[in-house]
Amino acid sequence: MADDEETSEIQEKLNTSDTTEQQEPLDTSQLDQLMKADLEYMLEFETQIFLDIIHKDGLVVAAKGLNLDLILLNLFKVYSDPGNLVLVLNTTEAEETYYMSKINDSNMHKTTFNVNTTERVDSYLSGGVHFITTRILVVDLLKNRIPIDKITGFVVLRAHKVLESCQEAFALRLFRQSNKTGFIKAFSNSVQSFTMGYGQVERVMRALFVKELYIWPRFHSVVIQSLKEHEPQIIELHIPISENMSKIQTYILELMNITVKELKKINKTIELQEVTVENCLTKKFQKNLQMQLDCIWHQLSSKSRQLVADLKTLRHLIISMHYADPVSFYSTLSSYRSMEYAQTATWVLLEPAEMLFSQASSLIFTGDKELNPEFCPKWKFLLDVLKIEIPHEIQQLKTKENKIVILCADHKTCYQLNQLLTHGPYKYMFLNALDKKVTFKKLGDSFQKCGKLGDGESAPDPPKKAKLDKTTNGEDKKSEDEKPEECEGIKDSYVLTMSQSSSTEAKDEDEFVFEPLEEMENMNITQICQSIAAPTILIQTFKGTKGSMNLQRSLEEIQPTFIIMYHCNITAIREIEMYEAHRKPEAPLKVYFLMHGDTVEEQSYLTSMRREKEAFEYLIQTKSTMVVPEDQDGKSDLCLTLQRNLSSPTKNTRQGGRSEEGGRKYVIVDMREFRSDLPALIHRRGIDIEPVTITVGDYILTSDICVERKSLSDLVGSLNSGRLYQQCTQMFRYYARPMLLIEFDQNKPFSWQNQYMVSSDSSNFEIQKKLLLLTLHFPKLKIIWSPSPYASAQLFEELKDGKEEPNVEYAMAIGDNQDLDILETKYNSSIYDFVQKLPGINSKNIDAFLRQVKSMDSAIQKTEEELKEILGNMVDARLLYAALHNDHNPKELETKPKGQWARKRFAKKKS
Repeated sequence: MADDEETSEIQEKLNTSDTTEQQEPLDTSQLDQLMKADLEYMLEFETQIFLDIIHKDGLVVAAKGLNLDLILLNLFKVYSDPGNLVLVLNTTEAEETYYMSKINDSNMHKTTFNVNTTERVDSYLSGGVHFITTRILVVDLLKNRIPIDKITGFVVLRAHKVLESCQEAFALRLFRQSNKTGFIKAFSNSVQSFTMGYGQVERVMRALFVKELYIWPRFHSVVIQSLKEHEPQIIELHIPISENMSKIQTYILELMNITVKELKKINKTIELQEVTVENCLTKKFQKNLQMQLDCIWHQLSSKSRQLVADLKTLRHLIISMHYADPVSFYSTLSSYRSMEYAQTATWVLLEPAEMLFSQASSLIFTGDKELNPEFCPKWKFLLDVLKIEIPHEIQQLKTKENKIVILCADHKTCYQLNQLLTHGPYKYMFLNALDKKVTFKKLGDSFQKCGKLGDGESAPDPPKKAKLDKTTNGEDKKSEDEKPEECEGIKDSYVLTMSQSSSTEAKDEDEFVFEPLEEMENMNITQICQSIAAPTILIQTFKGTKGSMNLQRSLEEIQPTFIIMYHCNITAIREIEMYEAHRKPEAPLKVYFLMHGDTVEEQSYLTSMRREKEAFEYLIQTKSTMVVPEDQDGKSDLCLTLQRNLSSPTKNTRQGGRSEEGGRKYVIVDMREFRSDLPALIHRRGIDIEPVTITVGDYILTSDICVERKSLSDLVGSLNSGRLYQQCTQMFRYYARPMLLIEFDQNKPFSWQNQYMVSSDSSNFEIQKKLLLLTLHFPKLKIIWSPSPYASAQLFEELKDGKEEPNVEYAMAIGDNQDLDILETKYNSSIYDFVQKLPGINSKNIDAFLRQVKSMDSAIQKTEEELKEILGNMVDARLLYAALHNDHNPKELETKPKGQWARKRFAKKKS
């Protein structure tokens, strides 16, 4: 494969970095566990990874396609014992199903929200391997439902997603605080995620509490040797594109080049080295660019935002030209040629765009609007392989079950190929033109027989179209090429049979017919092949069949005789290699690799390979110069103390989360708040978390301070529904210092943008007016604008400094319906809400005030000493007395008897 052709210099550096530390032998307990476990067969490099990670905790970073499923399966077999308690994080449902079905042991457990608390505790105590969501795990760790000191260790998948603010890092930090001996083993197949940002791999390793980094690229010598022993037979077919397609590709690339230059020209101060036409063609380009610009998005001009959106649109067009059929591409391109779209996107007014629109017409029309569309260049080669090459191979092999798998990049192409094989190219293109409502004057000669559907045949139901990606001002909308599976009517996969035509009039190219097997949709491919003698064709995406965890496992279930790669994909190629290496066949698997040579498709494939190679080189270089603290694994208290001090730079921070009096320092957090990052960051600052279900507020910081947290989207929704008013009313009834925390996304601009509301029927000022009304109704409400969860956590720490700790029992008891009924029975709720807004009145003294003061006239007649006896302290008494007797107009106060203005003010409020 192309990955094998790497420089010896990189290989030497990699080998050096892997052997810098002499590996110690496994201890007796590890050897006993390995001997007892019925391990699956592994390749040489898989065995090496397995032994490395068993021997010493660390982070394993492997290339895409080098699936670690078998290593994890054997790891779970080793620890699947009642004497162990191993927790597995970040698994998908398909992965959990696969591992549990393969091991088939009562010591394998799956913990979900449907399992009640008692059953979860019993499950933890029974030991074994547990697949668990981080939200459940964090709460159970905080409530001591899990015997932390008995946990054997953690296995973390998709480790590149673990950051200090996420729930996984929170759970690992709680684990390491109480357990210094358990292991942490982490795995990832996304090397490029570790190259984004400064010191990304070091930050992830710190969050994981691991010191070792194991790097396994495709060009590793052991990987090359392992996969070379049993290689599939690959037949590469480099297919040229037509002259029309070549010109269209040139025009789109020219438009992309103009857009890139203009974007860089007007944003010279922004680092845009990665924004090149070559990188624009890669799959993750738009996502990476959006992440880079998110923090400064509000500082970009509307033109810059539109240029970013234009790049996304142009990439979608050039991908559609190669993936979609000519009729679909022409229909998509024509939809952009409108006056409305041209007002925002200027690329449609450029000269290359005009030539693009003109050239696109020649793809499907000849002469005077005569419908005579070109066929996709790959169609002819695909049909030749299916009708000539594979039948010839089947005759030679003389096998009973012949399964052919066609792999595509997306579900739309699967649908396209299914229609192509069942209807033929001419009929499919004609029906597609009718579906797309393409206007034409007459049909070409080759399509005359398609003019009428004979024998009562009707056209197939077309899939419902997704909305067109007409982004304006750079709005982040999903384009069709990113999530084509969202189109209704398109299936995950299609199954057809290939048989010889019984018609005596059939031409050579029509000798074979393809028939769909819709009645067998619920059967798996193996059952279908056993029930039908004819060769079976399965059309699916690179992700594998529905329910399978990856393509490699899907191929193990299908066991195909032939594979046709209609599109190119690095991950899929390596998964096929892995499948073939584990299969150890007598005859190699034959793979037909279809690629447009010297085109954007080939360039995108090569660019993806280059970027991954550079990412591994960077990681290897980083490892060789990385300074890892001796205590980074968290097995000493110094590591956790340093992390806490680094995250708590303020002068008021106290080690260990203790108050000045030596008591425990904690915050009460509503259970629903564990979806956010804030609880993890609060705990990171040395403050304990008490997770309970509360109905008043989200965070109780002290006995007086209650905080309701809102993101921007939550704030708008709560203001519109009136829920925020009710929440503030509840907070004022029970707490002296209620606060509203408006928290911004740390990756978004910290500003209330004028164009926050995008709908034309919504006014931005409407939200501001409602927020102003809220402050008028609750003048003592403190509103906190926080740029990120990090800032919120620091602010909470400062607000708690030297204050009394909150009462958990009180927080849980208040706010329910029964409590409200008692309140309304005892007091008039309108009077209660009015009185609590008076200065000096709070949740602690309002009950005494309402019991002892019968009216506002009575309150006005009270002296400061009398108010002190009622309210409990002189500070509150002075505030209330001043509010009742001091006028803002001194001259008016001098002419009126004492208390006269107050009687007049409250005369209308008497009951």
